[in-house]
Amino acid sequence: MAVRSRATHIGLWLSLSLGLSLLSACQPSTPPAPVAQLPILQGEQLRYPAGHPQLSLLSTQAAQSATDLVVDLPARLVWNENRTQRIYPAFAGRVNRILTDVGQSVAAGTPLAELASPEFGAAQADTARAQADVQWALKQLQRQQSLFDAGIVARKDLEQAQADAARAQAELERAQARTRLYGSQAGVNQQLTLSSSLSGLVVERNLNPGQELRPDQGGPALFVVTDPASLWVQIDAQEKHLPDLKTGATLELLVPSWPEQRFEARLQAVADFIDPNTRTIKVRAEVANPRRLLKSDMLGTVRLHQHNTSGVVVPSSAVQLLGTQHVVFVQLEPGVFEPRKVKVANEGISEVLISEGLQTGEQVVKQNSLMLSREFKSAREALEGKPSPGRSAP
Repeated sequence: MAVRSRATHIGLWLSLSLGLSLLSACQPSTPPAPVAQLPILQGEQLRYPAGHPQLSLLSTQAAQSATDLVVDLPARLVWNENRTQRIYPAFAGRVNRILTDVGQSVAAGTPLAELASPEFGAAQADTARAQADVQWALKQLQRQQSLFDAGIVARKDLEQAQADAARAQAELERAQARTRLYGSQAGVNQQLTLSSSLSGLVVERNLNPGQELRPDQGGPALFVVTDPASLWVQIDAQEKHLPDLKTGATLELLVPSWPEQRFEARLQAVADFIDPNTRTIKVRAEVANPRRLLKSDMLGTVRLHQHNTSGVVVPSSAVQLLGTQHVVFVQLEPGVFEPRKVKVANEGISEVLISEGLQTGEQVVKQNSLMLSREFKSAREALEGKPSPGRSAP
């Protein structure tokens, strides 16, 4: 019975295997995926077969005449120095009171801080002594005038008294001007008041109560007061941009903080020397800031329009640097590409000015040019009999 059961199981297994084999034989076989032909290199031209899937990835654009080239120049915003005052201590002293803080608007003459200054007290004492000297000199002059009128003293004594009175008056005016410049000239209180001679906004404060100050200690200004409604734009330009940098020209300013905004700046000055370290020319423009959207030390870009420029303009993505040579890929006809050595005259963020090697209207590859460069290399290595690992059609 055991032998018969085992034979039965073997028979069932063989029948099942035969049935599965017949079923598999009846199923239609899946044909292998077609393999696209690889592009071939003929001379310096890479030719793709019609319908190759890579052709849809290689978008092109015609080279355009550079009659109006937009150049992006790096820029930095700073305070308008014509509307800015930096306040330093004129005398040594100690900070007693701070009367204003950062962010406060002040009018001209508004006290910012008070210092206890023995040096300023000495200047006040000089003014008081000068006043006393003038009073004494005037009395001496009156006395000499009376004696001269009575014929008691000679004329030279009268003239000496007149000269003494004039010298005393001049010294008084000098002392009064000095104390008036830094504070009140009345009395000796040793109180030095720091104030701004401009109306504006306090944007910096670099002192603390009780701090000892000296005029020769260096460091930042104690206060910086400015009018932020107008800012300066510092621009780094190159020598080739000089023909288009004219005083009074209008420039377009862009800052990352306000990507949708375009600010209009007016060129004010161009330096007469080239920075030996960066080989750039310092250019200054002024931009209105009535809503105070712009801040000092913001970084941005100034767009300069260059007119009557020779050459052609292509997208920056179309230009590659192979070693020391700039190259673009030109489409001669559909599916046929050729590398072209070019000379770059100006390289911007979005556009590149080419002065030699390319003509207006020629179609350059602006997208996936790196992929095309690899195909050129692989095809060249295949002709030379070198292995090209990884080269395959998508």
